[in-house]
Amino acid sequence: MSFYKILEKFYDFDFNKFLSSVTAGKVEAALAKEVLTEWDFLTLLSDAATPYLEPMALKAKAITRRHFGNVITLFTPLYISNYCENVCAYCSFSRQHKISRKHLTLDEIDEEARRISAGGIRHILFLTGESHLKSSIDYLLESARILTRYFSSTGIEIYPLKEEEYAKLIAAGIDGLTIFQEVYNKDAYHGYHKGGPKDDFRFRLEAPDRACACGMRTVSVGALLGLGQPQIESFFTGIHAHYLQNTYPKAEVSISFPRIRPLAGTFIPPYTIDDIHFVQTITATRIFLNNVGITISTRESKAFRNSLLPLGVTRMSAGVSTAVGAHSSMPSTTQFEIADCRSVDEMKSDLLHLGYQPVMQDWNSRFL
Repeated sequence: MSFYKILEKFYDFDFNKFLSSVTAGKVEAALAKEVLTEWDFLTLLSDAATPYLEPMALKAKAITRRHFGNVITLFTPLYISNYCENVCAYCSFSRQHKISRKHLTLDEIDEEARRISAGGIRHILFLTGESHLKSSIDYLLESARILTRYFSSTGIEIYPLKEEEYAKLIAAGIDGLTIFQEVYNKDAYHGYHKGGPKDDFRFRLEAPDRACACGMRTVSVGALLGLGQPQIESFFTGIHAHYLQNTYPKAEVSISFPRIRPLAGTFIPPYTIDDIHFVQTITATRIFLNNVGITISTRESKAFRNSLLPLGVTRMSAGVSTAVGAHSSMPSTTQFEIADCRSVDEMKSDLLHLGYQPVMQDWNSRFL
């Protein structure tokens, strides 16, 4: 069974009816539990749970400290190509936009890697647009072989692959996969993707299954908040991570909750999630999934990211640019505007000041 089969079970479920039926008593009952069901999780995402944000935050903080201590893993994303075959309403890299396109040569990737690693980062996540011509499997394999010389943990955030293609990348040193479903509502998904290979909802949804099946060490999933009803999308993200943890116990599973940021074009998201409800989402997720990793990206501001640290965060990016070639040459158009521009050194300093231990080196990967 894949997660697609689980998702199908909810197609006829009346989420709005459930969310509107939640009472204060049900919220208190969910908070009193040590182990939550998926329905308890949905209860904590409801409007009825918003007044309970303080006790939720206290419980999330205690759970995080118990499972992760005061450690925050730092990583840097590296964009190597922004050519894309998809027509996605919400992305600057989408093929309909007249932007500055750039595709790094292998020598340029080596230079980017050298400059990033010089700052002490040992966790890298490399990203491409979805262009099978520009970012072919051979190109990705060669890129992986370069990056794994500089970094102890090398992850990918690229288009979904077949299982045998993930196996090749793992053999080349890739140990992490980040792939966001963008939106778990199938009808909405097809509405946002009007052309290109990304229109295949199920193939994308089952990508983490394929990667984990052939031994991917870490996998991160998420929804782009703003494309669908936030409570429902957060629920599906949580149960997706829960499914992956149960099905692939050797994999380290993480979640990210990116909120839409300004980008090329005129797209306006149909939904918004304010800071209070964003905090509610993070705390509800931590209470439901005690040992899942939670990443907060530079889509959020410095002050807000710092305030989220005690509530469940385990991974943060630093020294970020969403443009191709930004670390060593004239960059291209950015994928989206970032809100936290701290360098790696600034991030390390701030974390230490706040009482956290920044982790730069992934020692686990050395002994697998």
